Amino acid sequence: MNQDKQSTKHLRQVKSYVLRAGRMTVGQQRGWDEVWPEMGLTIDDGLKNIDELFSRSAPLVLEIGFGMGHSLLQMAEQEPEKNFIGIEVHRPGVGSLLNEAQKAELTNLRVYCDDAVEVLKHCIPDESIDRLQLYFPDPWHKKRHHKRRIVQPAFVQALRAKLQIGGTFHMATDWENYAEHMLEVMQQAEGFENTSSNGRYVPRPGYRPITKFEKRGERLGHGVWDLVYKRIK
Repeated sequence: MNQDKQSTKHLRQVKSYVLRAGRMTVGQQRGWDEVWPEMGLTIDDGLKNIDELFSRSAPLVLEIGFGMGHSLLQMAEQEPEKNFIGIEVHRPGVGSLLNEAQKAELTNLRVYCDDAVEVLKHCIPDESIDRLQLYFPDPWHKKRHHKRRIVQPAFVQALRAKLQIGGTFHMATDWENYAEHMLEVMQQAEGFENTSSNGRYVPRPGYRPITKFEKRGERLGHGVWDLVYKRIK
C-alpha cells in the first residue's frame, strides 16, 4: 500500500467527534423544526458554491465542533461582514445554535450536523476558507487513545486544501499534552507557518470568545493554549 492510500485510509478512520446522546429542550427542538430548513445543510447537498449559499461574497469562517454554539453565535454577531459555517454532530447543540441564531436574526450562518471530515471532503470547495477553527476538541487524554485525536497529519493536509493561501487554522485546547501534540503535528505539516513570534503558542485572539467553561477553568488555575497557523502554499 503506497503512502497516499495509507493517508486516505487513516483519514477515513479518524472521525471529528464522539457522538453522545442527549434530550432536546423545547428551544432546541424549535431550532430543528423552524430554523434548520433555512440554515441547515447536509452532505447530500454536495459541493457548495459559498457565494451563492450566502447570496454575497465575503470571507468564510468554518468551525469544527461548536458544541452548544455559544461562541460561534457570538462571533457571527460580532463579525457580520464574514460568513460562518459550523459543523457539529450533537443534535441538541445544533438545535440550540439554530434557535439562538433565529432570535438574533442572523443571516451569515449555516450549519451542518455531520462528520466534519466528510463535510470538508464533499461539500467545501478548495481554497474557500479564510479561517478554520477547532476549539477544545476531545483530547483523548489516555495515551493509548491519542491516535483518535482529530489533529493528525492526514487531517491537517486535507483541510489545508480548503484554506485560502494566507488563510489560518486556529486551534485551542485546555489540555497541555494535546497542545504539545498539536504543535508537533503542525511543525511537521507541509504548507503551514506558525504565526507565533516564538514558534509555539499565541495569546487568545480577540475574535475568540472566552467560554463559561474556560472562565471556570481559569479560576481553578487551568491553562488554555491557542495555536494559529497560516497556509503559505
